[in-house]
Amino acid sequence: MQYQKVSFQKNPALPRTVCLLFLLLWLPSMASAQLGRAVRQVIVTQPASWTSNTATMQCYQRASSRDAWQPVFGKPVPVLLGKKGLAWGRGVFGVPQNGIPMKVEKDWRAPAGVFQLGSLFGYAATPPAGARWPYIQVGPWDAYVDDSSNPYYNRHVRIDPRQGIPPWFEKQRMRLGDAAYKWMLEIRHNQQPPAAGYGSAIFFHVRRGPDKPSAGCTTMAEADLTRLIRWVDPQAAPHYVLLPKADYAALRGPWGLP
Repeated sequence: MQYQKVSFQKNPALPRTVCLLFLLLWLPSMASAQLGRAVRQVIVTQPASWTSNTATMQCYQRASSRDAWQPVFGKPVPVLLGKKGLAWGRGVFGVPQNGIPMKVEKDWRAPAGVFQLGSLFGYAATPPAGARWPYIQVGPWDAYVDDSSNPYYNRHVRIDPRQGIPPWFEKQRMRLGDAAYKWMLEIRHNQQPPAAGYGSAIFFHVRRGPDKPSAGCTTMAEADLTRLIRWVDPQAAPHYVLLPKADYAALRGPWGLP
């Protein structure tokens, strides 16, 4: 059966002391990795450890690369992460070979690292009022592929049913009617390019409850997600940073983080 793709958008954790030793040995090779000068917005989430599934999120902005980062929210926002904590993701600074587990498909871990943002999807007819991010309303023929054997793995696909419905579509469709997916801001993990089996479909989205961690996404109360979506500005090249507190402290200088 033929179909037509209309569009697509672009291990348990080691003991903390061992992880930090690997991190310090790895730092010299990453000293040149820095956020670009065009980056003027950064979302920072810091859990207590690699096995934590709760954290706090703060947003930072700067007028230019010469200016200091300033916090946006008066109080950090509580967020939920993957049920089993974190693993290294495939982001803008590459994959560190430091002994900490890598994220893989269906491991119930959130990808750690630094990531660009992708598309803003949602079941709602419109994005939150005042949002500047381009919006894609999810319809009946949209899918986001988490099957690593599929050539569209870790991609949004909108099929044309007039060309036939592919056999994989039903299991990969972006389900309608789930309140947690009212809005979904894509975190570009494992997309430059995608590597089969290393994790897919990572978003900011509405939490399913104040104590219900996700499968790997960063989730929060709807009011906090709405505030985040209204704040992100495509012209400010926003990035997402997810790192345990100790690792964030170690990488803050080398990576030029807030």
